[in-house]
Amino acid sequence: MIGSLGGSLDVAQMVLYAFWLFFAGLLWYLRQEDRREGYPLEEDATGRYNKNPFLFIPPKKTFVLPHGQGTKQVPDFVRDTRPLSAKRFAKAPGYPIEPVGNPLLAGIGPGSWAERAEHPDMTAHGDLRIVPLRLAKGFAIAEGQTDPRGLPVLACDGKVAGTVNDVWVDRSEHLIRYYEVTIGAGEAARTVLLPNNFVVVQSFGRDQRRLYVHAITAAQFADVPVTAQNGVVTLREEDKIAAYYGAGLLYAVSDRQESLL
Repeated sequence: MIGSLGGSLDVAQMVLYAFWLFFAGLLWYLRQEDRREGYPLEEDATGRYNKNPFLFIPPKKTFVLPHGQGTKQVPDFVRDTRPLSAKRFAKAPGYPIEPVGNPLLAGIGPGSWAERAEHPDMTAHGDLRIVPLRLAKGFAIAEGQTDPRGLPVLACDGKVAGTVNDVWVDRSEHLIRYYEVTIGAGEAARTVLLPNNFVVVQSFGRDQRRLYVHAITAAQFADVPVTAQNGVVTLREEDKIAAYYGAGLLYAVSDRQESLL
């Protein structure tokens, strides 16, 4: 018989078996690769985990980081040792947790942030990617567009939180990433970063504009995480800043934590 390799074996069967073997190998490979970070998993209620996992755990792979930042091996099984500023509603698995202390700084829920590297994001040429406009040579606000510098920042409680002092631009994407907002006055004055994604530019009357922030109240601007260096923001600081405003969408005022009905 044409295509037959024996009395009960033919080419179609061999192709099917070969596909099964390939698919099984693909599943094994994928299940290994998705365990390079974040494994082994912890138990929901107790936090226990298998310290010596073996199933599906891939061999270590070394990644060479750009711009002379060294190398990183994964999986490394390094645990997140940050204290959890939250408590569980109950000890049974599946129960939610609620923040302890300032909920905007608890680092849970919409305010979660990852421990990214403590160095700034870089361009392909090794320069700082996100910088204040005052340090970004060749960059300016496009003609005909609103220049936010000097505009007031209105918080969700209807109070003015501060004034835009400068804007931070992304030199790779050519857009505004942050607004540098001055809060307070005199010796107590300080600056904080406000992510562009949390801002709505409002216009009212002739040549009157302001930046509106729905995420937090005016008083809560005082606790926005600050950068360690003037004019530089690290990857971890970016996560912390965005997480603070994200947490405000749920925790800024008590009404946001209640059901709609």
